[in-house]
Parts: sequence; structure tokens; C-alpha cells
Amino acid sequence: MHDPITIEAIAHVVGGHEKPADDYQGGVESIIRLRPEFPLDTLQGLDEFSHLVVTWHFHLGSDADLHLGARSPRNDPTWEPTGTFVHRNHRRPNRMATSFPRLLKVDGRDLHVTDLDAVSGTPIYDLGPYFEQMGPRGPLAAPAWPAAMLENYWDPAAKRRE
Repeated sequence: MHDPITIEAIAHVVGGHEKPADDYQGGVESIIRLRPEFPLDTLQGLDEFSHLVVTWHFHLGSDADLHLGARSPRNDPTWEPTGTFVHRNHRRPNRMATSFPRLLKVDGRDLHVTDLDAVSGTPIYDLGPYFEQMGPRGPLAAPAWPAAMLENYWDPAAKRRE
């Protein structure tokens, strides 16, 4: 049984990355611009936090690019195939993502952030402050391939070769 929901974007990304990229996401500033119908006091107190939790949509992805099943991360055959829900990319059924950008300042309805790995124009469906107390509990475990695959993920975008 499907449980469909209807949600609307509460904000959009302005500036920052212009096109999707696998690596070199670091050091790019952008703005999360809240829609004008939201009162300013919906952001009251947010400026006391260093990081946000942002839920967004891979809007440039396509249902035609959806991949259900196992495949090698980044199609690199040196990494064992893993299932759809092990990948964190646009080939997932709802193309949703979560990021943890650093909040630089709040200016009206504009949240100035850095290290948001979404592109300009990306719809934002939810945001809130990151509470350290609600982060992962217990020891973290992961196979070796994510660290190898993401070795350059947060390197400065200025070092990206086009």
C-alpha cells in the first residue's frame, strides 16, 4: 500500500552550486530563501545555532534515472554493489536528501549558509536547527567504501576541474 503525501517547498536555494557534482562541495556559500508567506518569527532564535538540518529534493533528477536494486557506488566496479537505500543520490524513489550546512547568518527570510550540497533553485521542504543531542547515539559503523568514495566531497569547490 502506498501512503502518498503532498508537500510544498518552504524555501529555495539561491546561489551556490550551479550544477550537481559528485565531489568538491566545500566552501560554497548560498542562501536558503524562505517563501514570503512565512512570518519572519518562524525563524526567531535560529541564528543561535551553528548548523541546520535541511531536507531538499534532487529536482534536476529524473524518474527515468531511478535505480531500484543493487549497483556499485558511482558505478565503480571496484566497490561491491549495494542496494538503492544504501546510496545517497538522486536515483532513489523520492529523490529526497538531507544536508547539514553551517548557518552563517539570518537576514530576514534569507538563511546564509555554507557547505550546502544542493544547487541553486533546489526546493527545500523542511529545515531546522541541528541538535547535537539528537545526533547519532552509540558507536558509528560503516564499510570502507563511503570514506574512499567521499574522500574529496568537502574539498573546496574552487579546486573542482570542470
